[in-house]
Amino acid sequence: MSQALTLTVEGAVATITLTQPEIRNAFSDEVIAEITAAFRTAGDRPDVRAIVLAAEGPAFCAGANLNWMRRMADYTREENIQDAGLLAEMLRVIYECPKPTIARVQGDVYAGGVGLVACCDIAVSADHVNYCLSETKIGLIPATISPYVIRAMGARAAHRYFLTAERFNAAEALRIGFVHEVVHVDDLDVKVDGILKNLLSASPNAVRAAKKLVQDVAEREINAALIAQTVEGIADIRASEEGREGVQSFLAKRKPSWLPG
Repeated sequence: MSQALTLTVEGAVATITLTQPEIRNAFSDEVIAEITAAFRTAGDRPDVRAIVLAAEGPAFCAGANLNWMRRMADYTREENIQDAGLLAEMLRVIYECPKPTIARVQGDVYAGGVGLVACCDIAVSADHVNYCLSETKIGLIPATISPYVIRAMGARAAHRYFLTAERFNAAEALRIGFVHEVVHVDDLDVKVDGILKNLLSASPNAVRAAKKLVQDVAEREINAALIAQTVEGIADIRASEEGREGVQSFLAKRKPSWLPG
């Protein structure tokens, strides 16, 4: 039994819930493998017609957990490519899942967690939630998640939030199109249930085909070449001088070298 997540099926709806609130549902390579497997399992089940990605606790997902970051800090470029490839595969599996997916965002979302939301077809956010693409603050870039996040928020918003690493609230996430609905946290389930009702009332084959239609038509194809490019991008920045300094200073709870003392 996994400590990182649960997969439950009720009727035609599968719910994948991140269950490590004590670490803000941050993920490691092991958790990435479990999320990937859960979406594959739910996506392949003939009785499942929609999938909800949810989380427990005050945060939806804080990106990479500290222990994983400590290991990554000493990775070679080749190890970084292999490691980032696992994250890229998780994101691809969620994005290409044959069933419609809904992110039920009850708490704050940081870094790689933003990628989880972006890969889902529909995102519903509680109104108190903050979002942050925090990578540049520690000398990194949101490379692996970038194809999905840029599609979700648009290039113009990505120029701002990728570069500044500033937090933005749920109202801003709605304004830039990153999420579809913003409601009070007590109304999250009602809103998600309403969307599920519409999904389940539509033709399963048509829903599946409509999802693929959007992916085939919208902007640049997310193909092996683009994924490889993003994997190499994060590997290069992780192995760079500033990348190592940023992660090490973050873990040591000190200012990075590019900030004045």
